[in-house]
Amino acid sequence: MDSEIAAQLPDTTGLKHEVIIQEGHNIGYTHALLNVGAKIVTVKTKKEMEKAINKNTAMLWFLNANTDNGEIKYDEFIAIGKKHNIPTFIDCAADVPPVENLFKFTKMGFDLVAFSGGKGIRGPQSAGLLLGRRDLIKAARIHTPPRGSTIGRGMKVNKEEVLGMLVALEMYLAKDHQKEWELWENQIKLISDSALSVKGVQTEIHVPPYANHVPSLRIKWDSNLVKISPEDARKKLMEGHPAIATVGDKETIGITTWMMDPVRKE
Repeated sequence: MDSEIAAQLPDTTGLKHEVIIQEGHNIGYTHALLNVGAKIVTVKTKKEMEKAINKNTAMLWFLNANTDNGEIKYDEFIAIGKKHNIPTFIDCAADVPPVENLFKFTKMGFDLVAFSGGKGIRGPQSAGLLLGRRDLIKAARIHTPPRGSTIGRGMKVNKEEVLGMLVALEMYLAKDHQKEWELWENQIKLISDSALSVKGVQTEIHVPPYANHVPSLRIKWDSNLVKISPEDARKKLMEGHPAIATVGDKETIGITTWMMDPVRKE
């Protein structure tokens, strides 16, 4: 809550500045930690995490999308933070839906939880939600506009986006989530059935356990029967009109529909 210290960042001289994360959670997005002057310390085990904690440790950071890539799970992670009185932060950017996740992680005991404002909430892409301990939220606000001397000035969310985020959240919470889920399932099944009408094609309907937890489709085929590679098929879909963006690898094409709106005839 010290505005002079807030203005000092990203210079962390004299400040706690180390953030401990699991090695399997250290992806490109952790650069956001470096942007504010933090030093990232990676560990693999609970024992290593406890050993890495020292007088300079400012936070323990968890990436929900990579939960299965780390040995330390939610309960142990939170317990270590509470034991050493160090705030725990979980990045849940792509973890709505399900709607329950908006409340799940704070109830679990994480001190801070971040969600993307776009994606499932369908709000402004440059906005988001930071939930958790009131004192830490108040401290975070010290780094935001209208202050011109803080790290957050160059990443400000404008007033229109703040209101847009609020309205998007209200609309999201008021949705019939079961009905929406059934719509996605039907859409995916329709695409799957259409793809299966082509000889040599196989499909798999699945729901990722973390991040983008929605009905999804994985398509693959016998290249002896279907004379096109997944890369070329993906390119043709993207270059078509309308453009269709897909994911996947050298052997498959992945499709989801949860960002689409059904065509409504008046």
